Amino acid sequence: MWGILIALLSGALMSIQGVFNTEVTKQSSLWVSTGWVQFSAFLVCVLAWLFTGRESIGALWQVENKYTLLGGVIGAFITITVIQSMGALGPARAAMLIVISQLIVAYVIELFGMFGVDKQPFEWRKILGMAVAIAGIVIFKWQK
Repeated sequence: MWGILIALLSGALMSIQGVFNTEVTKQSSLWVSTGWVQFSAFLVCVLAWLFTGRESIGALWQVENKYTLLGGVIGAFITITVIQSMGALGPARAAMLIVISQLIVAYVIELFGMFGVDKQPFEWRKILGMAVAIAGIVIFKWQK
């Protein structure tokens, strides 16, 4: 239950953040807005680290798969693409497409056991679920 609540909170925060970032971008620029998002997130992380235990930063250099350290780089591109998609499509349409993309990519990662994730067997019901979600986007986007 806790995981479900956290996932729902994450989705809500991502949508709110996308709207906020899109508005900041309109008043500044894409790179200024993205830079601010990443910098302010860094400050929050530093403060949280100072108050919650101060684990060794050197542990980062011990990470086995170095490519996994690219999460922040990917995060910058996530911020940019969310801003651009929300500006072009509006928050609801952009969020739906973002979620569908997340589902498809996450399923492919599980299916092939990529990036250290346990490999999962193919299941038609998951494909059907994604198809229903895609149909939902088509219905939501449908204009008379």
